[in-house]
Amino acid sequence: MSWLSVTLETDCAHAEALADALMEGGALSATIEDAAAGTPEEKPQFGEPGSITTPGWDRSRVAALFAADADVAACVAAAASEAGLAAPPPYGVEEVAEQNWVQLTQSQFEPIRISARLWIVPSWHDAPDPAAISLVLDPGMAFGTGSHPTTRLCLEWLERSVRPGQSLLDYGCGSGILAIAAARLGAAPVIGVDIDPQAVAAAEANAERNAVSARFLDSAAPLAGQFDLVVANILANPLKALAPAICGHVRPGGRLALSGILAEQADELIALYAPWIPLAVADTRDGWVCLAGEKPEVSAC
Repeated sequence: MSWLSVTLETDCAHAEALADALMEGGALSATIEDAAAGTPEEKPQFGEPGSITTPGWDRSRVAALFAADADVAACVAAAASEAGLAAPPPYGVEEVAEQNWVQLTQSQFEPIRISARLWIVPSWHDAPDPAAISLVLDPGMAFGTGSHPTTRLCLEWLERSVRPGQSLLDYGCGSGILAIAAARLGAAPVIGVDIDPQAVAAAEANAERNAVSARFLDSAAPLAGQFDLVVANILANPLKALAPAICGHVRPGGRLALSGILAEQADELIALYAPWIPLAVADTRDGWVCLAGEKPEVSAC
C-alpha cells in the first residue's frame, strides 16, 4: 500500500484554514511547518499558556497525506477555495511507499549525550558508553526526552549540583527525567510532582524502568517539607504563579534551578524570585536560560 504526500506553500493567514480544509476534503493528515526551515530565514515559534503570540510563519508549508487513489487536484482546489485563497497554490506530490512506521519512528530517536558521564538512551538502543550513566527513556506523552534545550540545561545543572544523599524535588516532573537523573546521580529521597496524571503515571513507569527510587505525586496532593535541591522546568507563567510555593520547598542553604524560560523573560523572573531566593543565569542554550541560586540561611519562606 502507498500514499500521496502533497506539499503546498501559503502564508500564515491561510495556512491553518487550508490544512483544515484539506482534512475535510479527505486528507489523512495535515501539518503546518516553516517553509524556510533549515535556512537562515527559519523562525522558531515559542509560546506558552496565557501568552499572546502570532502563530505561523510568513511562508508556511502545509503537508498533507492522501490515499493513493485520491483526486489531489480536486481536493487542493476545493480546499483553497474554502480557505479563502483566490487560486490554488502550486503544490508538489510525492508517492510514499509502505514502511515499517514503528521502526522508522524509532530510527529518529538516537541516544543523546548530555555529558561525558550522562546519556539519554531509548530502550531500543544499546548504551553507547557502558561506563556512563544511561537514562533509559522513550519518547511518549509526557514532556521531557532530553532533546529540548531546557531539559538539557537542567540535566547539566543537576550533574554539577547533585551530591549523594541530598534530597530533591522535581516540580513539574513531566516524564520524570530530571528526578530519575538526580536519583542516578545519588540524590535521595527524590520526589516529583506534576499537574497531569498521565505525566505522573509516565514518570512512575520510567523510574521503574531505570530501577531508581523516586516518588511521583499529583500536584493536587499535599506536599510538605523542604529539600536540598529543587528543580522546576516548566514555563515562565506558571513559574511566576508558583514562586511562593516553589521557594517554600527549598530549605535554607538549599539550591533552586528554574528553566522553561526564554532569555528575554529572565530578568522578570529574577526580580520576581528575589524576595525569596537570589537567582542568576546559570547557563543558556538556543534562546532558553536556566536560572539558579541558593536560598539564604535566614529567609522569609
